[in-house]
Amino acid sequence: MSNKKTAFTLLTSLVLVGSLLAGCGDKNSNDSAAAGNGATAEPAAKTTEFSFYYTGSQNVDDLWKTLIPMFEAKNPDVKVKPVYVASGTGAQPTYDRILAAKQANKGSGDIDLYEDGIDSVNKGKNDDIWDTLSESSIPNLENVDENTLKDVSSLAIPYRASAVLLAYNSDKVKDAPKTLDELYDWIRKNPEKFAYNDPSTGGAGSSFVTTALYKFLPEEAIHNSDPSIMSQWGQGIDLLKDLGKYVYGKGIYPKKNQGTLDLLASGEVDMIPAWSDMVLDQISKGQLPATTKMQQITPGFNGGPTYLMVPKLSEKKDAVYKFLDFVVSPEAQTEIVNKMHGFPGIKLSNMPQEIQDSFKGASEGYRTFNLGDLGKEINKKWQSEVAAQ
Repeated sequence: MSNKKTAFTLLTSLVLVGSLLAGCGDKNSNDSAAAGNGATAEPAAKTTEFSFYYTGSQNVDDLWKTLIPMFEAKNPDVKVKPVYVASGTGAQPTYDRILAAKQANKGSGDIDLYEDGIDSVNKGKNDDIWDTLSESSIPNLENVDENTLKDVSSLAIPYRASAVLLAYNSDKVKDAPKTLDELYDWIRKNPEKFAYNDPSTGGAGSSFVTTALYKFLPEEAIHNSDPSIMSQWGQGIDLLKDLGKYVYGKGIYPKKNQGTLDLLASGEVDMIPAWSDMVLDQISKGQLPATTKMQQITPGFNGGPTYLMVPKLSEKKDAVYKFLDFVVSPEAQTEIVNKMHGFPGIKLSNMPQEIQDSFKGASEGYRTFNLGDLGKEINKKWQSEVAAQ
């Protein structure tokens, strides 16, 4: 996957037409002039400010500090108040605040837009706190894959995404695995040269574990959140237990996504599952060697979007809709791809050709899992039966 930056500007904007009255001067003379011209003075344009809560690493904050001014320059009638919750401090209190405000009949708790993952989308669906989004209020939703929207019942917008792929040292690995079976075979033939992180500490390891569990299930199972499906995880657990003898340290599972990236950077292992955006970002900063390559396998590891949700009880929804329409425009999405090194939230076919070309080899096979609360059960199962052996 190429990290080639693209300069692309789509000139789409909403222009506010109106007259701003001067705040000083002689009222009578102004009124007389207006009367003499046969015109009626118009009231000053009203600006609507809404609060946007988001979390993540510093690059997420940097992204919004770029996009928000771009939007406000085109929409002077809307002001976005960003509230950044630094990664590691926990986004749960934000969700709890929205829910508590609803239960206390206090609107949305002064939170008008919220960014988080699929778990918050599902919790909000159960708690009935998210607004249903549509093209009638957000026309650029037509750019988003309809299956992705259907997967979240149109309660959230995927504004960026990342996939877990194989990241490997191309000096040591000349023919990287292209399928799951080839990957498992490679792990066994190259003992202790592959690592994945504890799935409870990062999405890359979670993706590796989840993909193994669902290897033996029908494809549609990746969208099934019914707990009864847990009875079908047995073959996947046995597979992971067997692979434990061949992974790094014969069963050592680093903490967090960065843990395995550090092992790859130091040369202690030659291959890991990793988030595509993290790999590209660290290659660009020299934290991973230039020899680091990536490849998606078939069937693909699960990845997923980051979502934007609108509390149903927000009183600023019209202004929020206007902002969301900008976020899923090709202009904003190009900025997101270039800054975050991830997949766009809209269909690749709606992106500039140069960006479409840059994703060849990485976007194929991208799969979105929606397992509801089963992710917690997967972690428990893995901890008790795989890590503990």
